[in-house]
Amino acid sequence: MASEDLYAIAADWLKSLEVASSTGDATSFVSHFVLDGWFRDLLCFSWNFRTLSGVEKICGFLSEVADGKSRLEYSGLRDFKLDDHTANAPSPFKLPGLQGIEGVHGAFTFTITKPAALGRGFFRLTQDGDGKWKALTLFTNMQDLVGHEESSADQHGLYEGRKMTWEEDVDAKFRAIEADPTVLIVGGGQAGLTSAARLRRLGISALVIEKNPRVGDSWRQRYPNLTLHTPAYQTSMLYSPYPTTFPKYIPKGKIANFLDSYAVDQELCIWLSSSIASTPVYDSSSARWTVEVQRGDRKVFLNPKHLVLATGYGSPRIPTWNGMDEFQGALYHSDFHKNAEQFRGKRVVVVGAGNASGDICQDFVVHGATDVTMVQRSATCVISSSAMEQTYFKLPFPDGTPIEELDFRNNSMPAAFLLQLAISGGTQHTKMLDKELHEALRKVGFNLTWELSPGSGEVGLVGFLFSRLNSGTMLDIGCGKLIVEGRVKIKQGQDISHFDKDGVTFKDGSKLSADVIVLATGNEPIMKTTRALLGNEITEQLPPEVWGLDSEGELNQTYRPSGYPGLWFAAGSFEFSRFFSKHLGLQILARELGIA
Repeated sequence: MASEDLYAIAADWLKSLEVASSTGDATSFVSHFVLDGWFRDLLCFSWNFRTLSGVEKICGFLSEVADGKSRLEYSGLRDFKLDDHTANAPSPFKLPGLQGIEGVHGAFTFTITKPAALGRGFFRLTQDGDGKWKALTLFTNMQDLVGHEESSADQHGLYEGRKMTWEEDVDAKFRAIEADPTVLIVGGGQAGLTSAARLRRLGISALVIEKNPRVGDSWRQRYPNLTLHTPAYQTSMLYSPYPTTFPKYIPKGKIANFLDSYAVDQELCIWLSSSIASTPVYDSSSARWTVEVQRGDRKVFLNPKHLVLATGYGSPRIPTWNGMDEFQGALYHSDFHKNAEQFRGKRVVVVGAGNASGDICQDFVVHGATDVTMVQRSATCVISSSAMEQTYFKLPFPDGTPIEELDFRNNSMPAAFLLQLAISGGTQHTKMLDKELHEALRKVGFNLTWELSPGSGEVGLVGFLFSRLNSGTMLDIGCGKLIVEGRVKIKQGQDISHFDKDGVTFKDGSKLSADVIVLATGNEPIMKTTRALLGNEITEQLPPEVWGLDSEGELNQTYRPSGYPGLWFAAGSFEFSRFFSKHLGLQILARELGIA
């Protein structure tokens, strides 16, 4: 189809949709969808994240009353314009998994009347049974509040009308933030730093407290051979892409050092060697927290309006088995794996069969362990790095396209619909790319799955990401080959009965002798860390999970209202933080302006 035809199809549909929006006619608005179409809205029609499936539910949501008007009429989306000069200009698409589903997709801009804001949307149009072009998916996203747009640059140094140097200016701003931060961010990893950088650009003062003595230590302290399992382009930091000289898959040390420099370059106010000293208290009358912070050897009280928990994936999950204290070898969690060389010539057992287990098994093999056995207690979702590059990491844009365009397109797809696509054939397509690897793994007794539970459908890697933060998956960067070759042995399907001084015994009576046992058993849920920080009273008022999909297919509590005033969660990988930090900032800004 010619580009002129694509543009005309998109323009005609968008013009008609704008008429329905500007008149507040919800019935007319949803008539622009196929009957089982999807609508995802981030902050345009409510101060929350919503995903609706089917025209009846979409119409019901848009017809809900707000200040005497329907949501559609109240929000007043207008001035629809095709985004025809970006990488997301109208173009053809074909969806994986659903045979014959193809059409036209693209981005557009609009304005929001209440609150006064700028928005951007994304549509995927297909032809219905009558040949009419209608939306399979529609995404509406608040971009900025009018008059409070995100700033794009700083002015520093000596120039006309200003007598302050950059160092003096930053120092003065830091002193003001420390005296009265609007937002206190707990955790100086990538999610906390990204959130702080975004808030700063929105004019919101944010102080970060980090328990380690140096930014990036949470990466430095992890196992030696750790690298990102996602290409550098997709894991770049907000406002600051990695140097072109960085490798495609970045080692943990480079990430740690980059985060350290990022904090300086983005002028983030951070207290190092600092942590919450006692349970924070929220005062509803003043809408402020009282937070006692242990900063080095002294205690400081802060009264922020907002508390953002960016504490990572939780503390190590360390199961307990009888006899663990009798084992005479080395026993530790994978988070504390530091030096495989010291175990050269030794027998190694690694409990767990996910990403950390695969990396650590490789480390032991490379450093000459005599015998390495991976204990796989349940099936694992395995995908090779080459298959990932042909599917999930395959870029739809030319080199040099800003990562924000990819983020926008990716997040325009409702997560629940993405899982449907995976189940209906998307996962099967990805599996075919790894057919030889999977067959070879099965032959040596490695158990594979692409379902979260038996019979629930093959959601594949994306399902494990949304539901379990990729727990139970292995993005294979070499361990699969070692397993197939027998250099990493597999003990599969039997849970552990007990330990003794020589090793571990399984419930079927079999035994593995070992000199070192590593527990690659994952991390505790974020809510366990939350309970330790905030206490039972506040935690009991929150939904039971951070992360995981709610009934509509949006992530629980993450970068959206937590269910408790002034409390927010920043979690997830680089791409989630990069995109959703804007929404966190907009919600906090709206509350500070008194419009949310």
